[in-house]
Amino acid sequence: MARTSGPETREKLIRAAEEVFAAQGVDGAQLRDIVALAGQSNPSAVQYHFGSRAGLLDAVMAGRQRRTERVLEPLLAEAPDTPHALIRALVTAEASELGTESGRRCLRISAQLSHESGVRTRTPHPTLDGTVYWRLIERIEACLTGLLPEPLRLERLDLALTVVGAAMADRAGQYLAGTEPLTREPLFLADLVQTTTALLQAPPPSLRKDFS
Repeated sequence: MARTSGPETREKLIRAAEEVFAAQGVDGAQLRDIVALAGQSNPSAVQYHFGSRAGLLDAVMAGRQRRTERVLEPLLAEAPDTPHALIRALVTAEASELGTESGRRCLRISAQLSHESGVRTRTPHPTLDGTVYWRLIERIEACLTGLLPEPLRLERLDLALTVVGAAMADRAGQYLAGTEPLTREPLFLADLVQTTTALLQAPPPSLRKDFS
């Protein structure tokens, strides 16, 4: 019988969860599949190590966050306060996850959770509170203060982060599937920075003109 205790088992469950959450979706993934893939015969292994399904998902995302924050922190320290520079720092950090299967799976997972960030209410999800990532979000919003009214500013910032996450997840999915992307990675990343920056800096619409 496989052991259900110890750091080795915990790590196996996290690796298995990355694979199953990425393949089946956060909502569709079955814990029994995760336990089986981790080589555990005890169905309560997830509860033993993580307390719940949500605890397991938080553990998966915590590892992903530690890796990207190590890349993001020095980039953010050097980046000037312009949307382009800050988005470039974000995209560069996120792209660091494309280099490994674990990172690619985590990109697939985190894109499904972007709506939980708390950007629209300025109330960070507990896993983001006090992080380098949240400081980045605050700096980007500050750059947009004179350009957009607050409700539109927050909605657009949330949308921009969603676009980056979705694009990274799509690229990660292509790599995992062995599909040849349309563009080489440097061009993909440069275009993602350019496109996202343009989205953020687009002038506010005229409702009378655009939706009369």
